[in-house]
Amino acid sequence: MVPDVRIRRLNGHAPRPGAYVLYWMIAARRARSSFALDRALEHARALGLGLVVLEPLRVAYPWASVRLHRFVLDGMADNKRAFDLPGVTYLPYLEPEPGAGTGLLAALAAAAAVVVTDDFPCGFLPRMVAAAAAHVPVAMEAVDGNGLIPLRATDRAFPTAYAFRRQVQTSLRAHLLVSPEPEPLASRLEAPRPVVPPEIATRWPDAFAWLARGGSLSALPIDQRVAGAALRGGPAAAAARLDEFIRTQLPRYVDDRNEPLAEVTSGLSPYLHFGHLSAHDVFHAVMRREGWLGDLPSSGRGARQGWWGVSAAAESFLDQLVTWREVGFNMCAHRPDYDRFESLPSWALTTLARHASDPRESVYDHDAFDGARTHDPLWNAAQRQLVREGRMHNYLRMLWGKKILHWAATPAEALAIMIDLNNRYALDGRDPNSYSGIFWTLGRYDRPWGPEREIFGTVRYMSSENTARKVHVKGYLARYAEQPSLFGD
Repeated sequence: MVPDVRIRRLNGHAPRPGAYVLYWMIAARRARSSFALDRALEHARALGLGLVVLEPLRVAYPWASVRLHRFVLDGMADNKRAFDLPGVTYLPYLEPEPGAGTGLLAALAAAAAVVVTDDFPCGFLPRMVAAAAAHVPVAMEAVDGNGLIPLRATDRAFPTAYAFRRQVQTSLRAHLLVSPEPEPLASRLEAPRPVVPPEIATRWPDAFAWLARGGSLSALPIDQRVAGAALRGGPAAAAARLDEFIRTQLPRYVDDRNEPLAEVTSGLSPYLHFGHLSAHDVFHAVMRREGWLGDLPSSGRGARQGWWGVSAAAESFLDQLVTWREVGFNMCAHRPDYDRFESLPSWALTTLARHASDPRESVYDHDAFDGARTHDPLWNAAQRQLVREGRMHNYLRMLWGKKILHWAATPAEALAIMIDLNNRYALDGRDPNSYSGIFWTLGRYDRPWGPEREIFGTVRYMSSENTARKVHVKGYLARYAEQPSLFGD
């Protein structure tokens, strides 16, 4: 059963007689290892009903683009195959214009016994879910499948990764006892496949039926300038990437993960963000490789190495997967202002304010950063990788943010530029983990560092010169050299 700590009941209605259970799939976009899907199936089996899975994609979400739409649509194609089972009706919906999808959830909920959705603490989804729960005439639950630690297992936002790591090491053992079902649909529903009323299918056609009739992403009112990336989306691509990482890159993770062209970072963050892959599946894949037997100390001191009792490479990767990824979810769950400049720690606000009027060697506006038109070849190369591929090497992303702080007119403007560029181009943007990385460049989860410098104050400093001395950048600069504009300008 899904642990109660992961279930949030959104209104005062109780489950009722209905034609089916409705799963509104908005964050965990997959057919495996999903607590939300498990919960929907629990209801369906208890009530003797079939399951309707609605996976919609709006056009009016912030930073909507061909790139993001294409990645989600890849996943819909995988899900269409995965949910083609007795007792299940899968409805992928691609909104053709703003507002066209209004009423779809309500129309399906009108015949539902209960509605289950995903509990994702970031972006517009919490507001959308709250608004829906207030209007549907049926019980509605949001289920948290974001990470190994449930969102509601903590009662506050942790100020540092060290403090959160200590919490993880104290409480994780109990939460690891229950994981989502790897193949929840292997045990098939006994109920007939639900039939959706024809008027619903006519007004809100299946995404692939719409595409088959001549619909095209190029006709949608989304950002056409941010083109699709080479990286394919979907649970199948996510599973293949995880397998490749475990087999070939994880053994070199400690030694080479900071090298821009070594290609040993996991590359899993886009799949985790769009819900094409679960953190539980990643965790269990790593631990199977390590031959881990499930033994953990009863508590820990917050150390980054040694607590799991596995190889140094696996320990290092797990600190990224569990500590650094989930501390961002913790922040979003407990701080509604997680994306506001004012949410920085007081020491960072103080030192940045003290140095806000310091002279800059160079000042660039949003368009200059967007177009990779700075005086720094390494920064420009990192921005070009982001624009072209929808990703950036992790180590260079830290430098990328630090230099925007260095060259923007004010720290607050630097934050706004970082958020916009990252969320616009990065396939893993708009995510709690993304906000952790962006705000880290301004002092979140960090401490004061000396010596005090112009512009940065005591916020940790990074420079392209020091980066070039620490990692090999010659090949990276060549790969992401200037080329004709992506947009044909």
